[in-house]
Amino acid sequence: MAIRTTTSSRPAINAALARRLVDTQFPQWADLPLTLLDPAGSDHVIYRLGEELSVRLPRHAGANRQAVKESEWLPRLAPHLPLAIPRPVAVGEPDLDYPWPWAVSRWLDGDVATVEALADSSQAAVQLAEFLIALHAFVPDDFAAHHAREDLTGQPLADRDRSTRAAIAEVDGTFDAAAMTELWDAALGAPGWGGPPVWFHGDFHTGNLLTIEGHISAVIDFGGLGIGDPACDLIMAFTLMSARSRAVFRATLGIDDATWTRGRGWALATGLNAYTTYAAANPRIAAQTTRQITAALAGRQP
Repeated sequence: MAIRTTTSSRPAINAALARRLVDTQFPQWADLPLTLLDPAGSDHVIYRLGEELSVRLPRHAGANRQAVKESEWLPRLAPHLPLAIPRPVAVGEPDLDYPWPWAVSRWLDGDVATVEALADSSQAAVQLAEFLIALHAFVPDDFAAHHAREDLTGQPLADRDRSTRAAIAEVDGTFDAAAMTELWDAALGAPGWGGPPVWFHGDFHTGNLLTIEGHISAVIDFGGLGIGDPACDLIMAFTLMSARSRAVFRATLGIDDATWTRGRGWALATGLNAYTTYAAANPRIAAQTTRQITAALAGRQP
């Protein structure tokens, strides 16, 4: 069965495709119902498979290596982390004109974290800082060999310079372009990471946290997992936290000024990218990214 592709060369993923991929490659799960998770993230279409499994199908080529990477590394990381993370079960193969590997993982119960519930929580700020500390501390025996792998090499902040300056110009009038330029220049000019390369989550924001009874229970979506400068994971401070809990988060991590400034730069760049891409069509993303950009601009002091 061929599937349609959009003008942007993204496969048109639907329940029929997901059902056939599961049934042909993993017939042991053919009797389990598939339920679309909506809204899902921008990188994947996600289905719940029965009560205990989930199916994640990449939407675009930029996410096409994530299933294999998560299958390789999440089982090794999980024992060292203080919060639950996805447990890969299987990696599906490209088939039925669907072009990329896809993932089956254990379902994680919980609700997506919200600013309303957790922004002022010092406990949540400490939990998240401790999660990052544990992630940074995990050094497998073959760490050096993996550091140079293309799929694990962190993108330098400077690689976002052209697109970020273009976005600043695009949203001038909605946000303070002069303040954004000042922050962006400061982030690019800040001293680089002086410590050894460490693991980073790579997409560490509110939407990738699950909660149970108001407490953080899991961190999900490790498609951006990599090795390098951990400043990119400071985005969480500007997507979830208030000024007070942000200070607790920074103090628990022991972040120096240069790393904090680079983290603000990451928050600005990723917030602007999402805002200019999705805000016009998605009020929820518009509100989230407005908060992120505003918090990054205000975040000079912890």
